[in-house]
Amino acid sequence: MYGSHSGRARVALTTAGAAVGALLLLSGCSSSSAEPPEEAALPQTPAQQPKAKGPFWVNPESTAAKRAAELRKGGRSGPADLLGRIAAQPVAEWIGPDDPEGQARGFTEAAAKADRVAVLVLYNIPHRDCGQYSQGGASDGDAYRGWLDGAVRGIGDRGATVILEPDALPHISDGCTPHEHHEERFALLKEAVGRLKSLPHTKVYLDAGNPSWVTPPDRMEEPLRRAGIDRADGFALNVSNFQTTKANKDYGHRLSQLLGGKHFVIDTSRNGNGPLRAADHEKAWCNPGGRALGEPPTTRTGDAKVDAYLWVKRPGESDGTCKGGPDAGQWWETYALDLARNAR
Repeated sequence: MYGSHSGRARVALTTAGAAVGALLLLSGCSSSSAEPPEEAALPQTPAQQPKAKGPFWVNPESTAAKRAAELRKGGRSGPADLLGRIAAQPVAEWIGPDDPEGQARGFTEAAAKADRVAVLVLYNIPHRDCGQYSQGGASDGDAYRGWLDGAVRGIGDRGATVILEPDALPHISDGCTPHEHHEERFALLKEAVGRLKSLPHTKVYLDAGNPSWVTPPDRMEEPLRRAGIDRADGFALNVSNFQTTKANKDYGHRLSQLLGGKHFVIDTSRNGNGPLRAADHEKAWCNPGGRALGEPPTTRTGDAKVDAYLWVKRPGESDGTCKGGPDAGQWWETYALDLARNAR
């Protein structure tokens, strides 16, 4: 097995099975129609993307891939092809609280066998998400260190791109995380960066929120520095959010200048139509309607400071019990189909 894991509020983690063989090369598909034309139909089993586009691993047994296969078997080729657009792309694997070593080893080994690199998200910081949809995390600092040790052992000398602790620093900056937890959080993140960067083939990006959250970017400078950005490869923007790529680039370049030219990555998984313009913040980020898949993951961004576009959020998984959605992190097929159907 690639790994077994628990869910996260805005990104569910699925159980993956044994690797499949004889993968066909993927044909491009960018039509936004509900029933893609026959010649653009996706293969039943997702292929790895060409390495020239990016080194990231496509999980052939993701939830989207499994559901696409089930729908196709049932004669529903239209929705199957729509979900195939999600299944065809490399999507991050979120390391849950249980068996971090087994999870990290399973995903990185599967990626290495495919001559690719796993994208992993470490998300278990104590006092996670201030008791909101993604509440949970390690019980204390020592528990987190033990969990981190397992993830580090699991990655080992294989390639990995790690997004470290979404929301952890923005929630310090916006005041959501109580002040008494700040020092411990900075220390744990700095230790995590150091441990991960001690591995020979691991890149690490500290989460820095998104352009609609912590503004101006000056407010993120000190938290990132205290969390060890100097040793990290850079920072990550737009995780699980919908801000446009342009807005993220503008914000990222301003923050990069404050940090001595640090590089960054952008989550483009659901930003194809940009954010929902709503006065109510929750309506704008929690399962907003009319959104679309964004740019496919790639390292060919055309921007020297942007190392990659990544699909960090797993498209089609609920943000929480809002707008009729299931529990946070659960697969919501109606939403997945809409994201794919609305994509340009």
